[in-house]
Amino acid sequence: MNFLSHFYFERYATQPERVLGGILPDLLKNADKKYMFHPSRFETILLDHPQFKPIYEGWNRHLEVDRIFHNTPFFFDHTHRLRIQIQDSLSGLPVRPSFLAHVALELILDHLLLKHQVINVDRFYEDLEKVHPDTIIKFLKIIGLEDTTKFMSYYERFVNSKYTYEYADITRISYALFNIAKRIWDFEPEAGHHLKLTEELIMYTDKQLTDYKSIYFEIQDRLSLAE
Repeated sequence: MNFLSHFYFERYATQPERVLGGILPDLLKNADKKYMFHPSRFETILLDHPQFKPIYEGWNRHLEVDRIFHNTPFFFDHTHRLRIQIQDSLSGLPVRPSFLAHVALELILDHLLLKHQVINVDRFYEDLEKVHPDTIIKFLKIIGLEDTTKFMSYYERFVNSKYTYEYADITRISYALFNIAKRIWDFEPEAGHHLKLTEELIMYTDKQLTDYKSIYFEIQDRLSLAE
């Protein structure tokens, strides 16, 4: 799931560090795809610190949410149907439709949370801004990131840009999708590609994702059972 969907499961968190932890695995992946960390190896140290503990707990919740989501019929069904819906709009591009369908589903879910005001995005960014940079740096060094300069620079841009607000406008999602795809494939989409992909995303969202809340309820129920 994407940033705002992960925030959905931390929206009642009482510590801003918990909100950060809930998106930290994806932040690290976006900052550098080579980053690979296993905080569980340092569990004793992390659980013994009042600021590191909620970050670690949020991290674990993130992993569990993604594990559940990617193994639900909802995910398999919608990524399959969305792939079929968008494949013609990718004609002439090297982008794999199955890849883009996966990412598109996650961004559309974020869009729907914003559209229906299910989450408070102001609160999301306020919580991130409350986490002291020294806390983040120390946590990252414990889990094995010795040079935190690159990540902290990315993190500052992420918080300051507040770009997830743009997901409220579904016409912006095609730009995000193609930018993500360009990290893997070398291509430059034309205006027509954006227009066609946007049309297909709107059509799919309006007709096929009226049940979008069901996936959040299902994940929440399964998380509750595991606690």
